[in-house]
Amino acid sequence: MADASSGPVRILVVEDEYLLADDLADALTALGAQVIGPVGVLAEALALAETAPINGAILDINLHGQMVFPLADVLAAKGVPYVFATGYGQESLPEAYQGVPTLSKPVNAQALQPLLAAARAG
Repeated sequence: MADASSGPVRILVVEDEYLLADDLADALTALGAQVIGPVGVLAEALALAETAPINGAILDINLHGQMVFPLADVLAAKGVPYVFATGYGQESLPEAYQGVPTLSKPVNAQALQPLLAAARAG
């Protein structure tokens, strides 16, 4: 994980809907974050999670029919905080992910503040 004190916090945006991804990127940039992505393909997101310095992530649960949980597992193993952004309720998540913060789409910029705080805290 990147050192958040060495510059802007770096947030990976994983979203397959262009307009939602663009809105998330704009909101994060306005809040002083550096956006990694956005990406809408699971394989590309997994590659970034392995190679890019990331302080936090926003994950769409369903990427063109592929579930994002393998990426969530990689981020968790690296200690990178993440949230799910979804149109479904938290009750639709598998039991292993029930405690993960979930933001409703479209994501409100204020709802991003806890993720940014966690990412800055490292």
